[in-house]
Amino acid sequence: MESLHIIGDEHQSIAAIMHAIRYMLKEVGAGKLQADLKLFQAMVHYLDAYAEQRHHPKEDILFDLLAKRTDKAANSLAQLAEQHGAAPQRIAALQQALDAYLADAGKFAQFAQAFDAYAEFYRNHMMLEEDVVLPLARQHLTAADWAAVDAGFREEMQSKSGKDGKHEDFAGLFSRLVDAAPAPIGLGSGPFKG
Repeated sequence: MESLHIIGDEHQSIAAIMHAIRYMLKEVGAGKLQADLKLFQAMVHYLDAYAEQRHHPKEDILFDLLAKRTDKAANSLAQLAEQHGAAPQRIAALQQALDAYLADAGKFAQFAQAFDAYAEFYRNHMMLEEDVVLPLARQHLTAADWAAVDAGFREEMQSKSGKDGKHEDFAGLFSRLVDAAPAPIGLGSGPFKG
């Protein structure tokens, strides 16, 4: 069941980045923090490249096997599949709002609103997985199923580990994001250096 720990760890990382963005937007909006535009760009990139493109394919390995074991998860799995499929449009809307803000500081409120919509969606998305689907997986998958899912996760992670220079090092990026984020949500050594 290594895959469950991986999902949990990844959800925590994604939630941490979303919390950091939300905090920074609140502080910038209140005039208490100068916007670090490169940090916002890097964090939105992380949500795209890591959450949407790297995290979801692993979950789909688990969800596909769960669909074969029980129909109790059918509605939730269909909803998650639709949400995973809509990831490009969802992240594009956030990216467009960020690009507009980068081009015109007067578009800050629109970026903040777009981010709030994204974060609310993603929070509900993770809750559906954690509160409904993963408990059903624990209940219905066999030891052999878990071994297959864990192997699929390891293969997916290895193919996108970044160690071959072809893929991004997300652990390193996460560390740089935390390092640059302002205290108390990060170490406050900003501004972000790509």
